[in-house]
Amino acid sequence: MMPTGATGAVGTANTAVTGDTQRPAPLRVDAQRNLEHVLRAAREVFGELGYGAPMEDVARRARVGVGTVYRRFPSKDVLVRRIAEEETARLTEQARTALGQEDEPWSALARFLRTSVASGAGRLLPPQVLRVGVDVVDAHETAETRHGQPADPARVPQQRHSFTDGTQEPADLRVVAPRPVPAAELEHAGAADLLDVVGQLVRRAREAGQLRRDVTVGDVLLVIATAAPSLPDAAQQSAAAARLLDIMLEGLRSRPA
Repeated sequence: MMPTGATGAVGTANTAVTGDTQRPAPLRVDAQRNLEHVLRAAREVFGELGYGAPMEDVARRARVGVGTVYRRFPSKDVLVRRIAEEETARLTEQARTALGQEDEPWSALARFLRTSVASGAGRLLPPQVLRVGVDVVDAHETAETRHGQPADPARVPQQRHSFTDGTQEPADLRVVAPRPVPAAELEHAGAADLLDVVGQLVRRAREAGQLRRDVTVGDVLLVIATAAPSLPDAAQQSAAAARLLDIMLEGLRSRPA
């Protein structure tokens, strides 16, 4: 019998009990190694194929059985959330570093974009942050108003309506306000902090007249997510990402009238 107040592992190798408090027990060396392999493989697979990639692909890349993956992550949603939270935190830190170390607004925004694209973290942004597409609008509406309301400068494209037979309703296209994302959903993924810091970078560059006034936080996140193509050769991928980002930065920058 364990003496009262003693500390020890009880019931499972993953939980230790100290007094009345439960805490995760340190993983065995091989279990920790497998976890690191799975997380690395998940970043690679999801970065290349998107979050729709099956768990079997992650297990194959990690060189472990799919059962090993499910022992650590009981569902794919749990694994996706883990990866999305880690990569969002990394992007947030990159944005804070650029904000704190670059006095010139455009330099701060450009530094954040270059750092984030080089890291590839943008390909792993939480799906709820990138709800973009094309919206259906009435032909009589203009880009300036909708239902009598002034246009929102933070609008981004939304999805076009599709019928059940797979056809799409013909429509004029314009940018519209994004569908609202519940605050709790953003907070859970750490996205609220990212949006706040990137928002500061965008506002500073816009107020300095260095960023086009129609560019939004959503646009900047889209650049991060799309400017890092996944190519089989690492050197080719790095060069292509740098070139693509240079072109995108030119498109974001404000020009004298």
